[in-house]
Amino acid sequence: MKDQLTEHIAQALRSLLDEAGDAGALPDFALDPSRQPEHGDFACNAAMMLAKRLRKKPRDIAAELIAKLGDARGLIEKVEIAGPGFVNLWLGGGQWQSLLRDIVASGAAYGSSNDGENVKVQVEFVSANPTGPLSTGHGRQGVLGDCIARLLAFTGYDVTREYYFNNGGRQMRVLGESVKARYLELQGLAAPPPVEAFAEGATYPEEIEGLPVLFPRDGYQGDYIREIAQGLFDERAAELVDEPGEGVFRERAETEIFADIRKTLASIGIEFDVYSNENELYEQNRIEEVLADLRQKGLCYDSEGAVWIKATEFGLDRDRVLVKGTGEPTYMTPDIAYHREKFKRGFDRIIDVQGADHKDQFPFVLAGLSALGLDASRVELVMHQFVTITSGGEQVKQSTRRATFITIDELVQDIGADVFRFFMIERKAEGHLDFDLDLAKDRDWKKNPAYYVQYAHARTAGLERKAVDEGVAIPGADEFDPSLLDLEEEIAIVKKLGEFPQLVTRAAEAREPHHIAYYLRELAGLWSPYLQDGKRHRVVSEDLELSKARLGLARAVRTVIANGLGLLGIQAPETM
Repeated sequence: MKDQLTEHIAQALRSLLDEAGDAGALPDFALDPSRQPEHGDFACNAAMMLAKRLRKKPRDIAAELIAKLGDARGLIEKVEIAGPGFVNLWLGGGQWQSLLRDIVASGAAYGSSNDGENVKVQVEFVSANPTGPLSTGHGRQGVLGDCIARLLAFTGYDVTREYYFNNGGRQMRVLGESVKARYLELQGLAAPPPVEAFAEGATYPEEIEGLPVLFPRDGYQGDYIREIAQGLFDERAAELVDEPGEGVFRERAETEIFADIRKTLASIGIEFDVYSNENELYEQNRIEEVLADLRQKGLCYDSEGAVWIKATEFGLDRDRVLVKGTGEPTYMTPDIAYHREKFKRGFDRIIDVQGADHKDQFPFVLAGLSALGLDASRVELVMHQFVTITSGGEQVKQSTRRATFITIDELVQDIGADVFRFFMIERKAEGHLDFDLDLAKDRDWKKNPAYYVQYAHARTAGLERKAVDEGVAIPGADEFDPSLLDLEEEIAIVKKLGEFPQLVTRAAEAREPHHIAYYLRELAGLWSPYLQDGKRHRVVSEDLELSKARLGLARAVRTVIANGLGLLGIQAPETM
């Protein structure tokens, strides 16, 4: 309906401009759903956008536009001028109800589009290094990235989901040393440091009862490190005593931890098309190629024993180190090389979903790409803030290094994947997420927002089963009369259903899937009270035609809730 109305307004505007001798392009006017019912169904700003071109007052242009529109072949019932020149429009009787036929006919495709046809997009997300279990912060990023990918695919884009991880550098050496130290402790060749030794300012012992303390002070302290070491001890006994931490210990840790990461992500419905890592860049000489190309372009220099990129030449406030004095590249250098590979693979858009801790480095990566002659505007950052867990009104203290954090696996075991995903996506990514563990555990559908939406779907499915049991078949798109749905609350529900396609488009373009979660709560908030009032809104009654119309409405509601939940990667249950 919005498309039809937009077309009629465009034709009216063209006529106004032609009469004024203006052959220029039509203004890029907005036609948005009105926020308040008393302001109509839609509001249009076209008249204000033509004021300078036509040298008239916006309200006068609005009056001429209304005259040109007429009733738009029965589409418009009422139109008014508001404020400085807005045109508020009310759709004609039965227009909203007729939308139900389209929804029922479209089914799982309702809300989809081909906006991104022939556009290749890569969405990189999670990308956690294999040093331990995934935390709630990784969970937020995983759900955010997956929902963005789902939205883009639903709107026609060719989407590739990718996971990239750094499996080189100091942190991986520390991981290997941590596993080896635990292995030597099992051999009785080293002493485990006490927990209090890791406290800030505490003395870290060199030996305990004559045994050396070999565990790194900044090592990874979780039980998973002991389990990896125990596995090597059980398999190899004392064979590995003289092996360096950088060898088999690091390799075993990376393999086992990454396997667990993939298992965790699969448990919350996240799969990737491509996995890539930092070591591959070194093996293919991509790091050296980047440094050589930057030198050839005169955009990096040596200073203080290090290699620097001239980031200030690209508008940044300082230059940055690419290679440290030790000869080891900083994190930024392989990141630049990795992003150049993305360009080589032919992506039109590159979306990096990262935590707030990457905000400072991202502009320098873009500067590196620009220095290499690439169009950095094709790369965008979707940044999310951190997650805190609260229980009993208090924040749960967590430490990633000490592995005293709540993992995704633990949360999912407590609350389930659907609730986990809903809670992780219902807030805007740029805002801090306070994860209320008590609310997430609450099974009351009236309190838990995830269950609130799912229950609206399950109850509707149950309503359809009841109708069939009573001998009333679920009508197809052309088998019910939507004009019978003339109650104010029924029209309000249909209008909300009509917002879905535009909402999906906006959420995809803005990379903001939280809009879908908000919308579903609003739709459930209209639909559940409707079903609660069984006397006024009895769906299956002696009036067969009205029963069919209300079942058509129910089918449309269920379709939209299912499609919305699907975009969030959440199940649409038939029973609860």
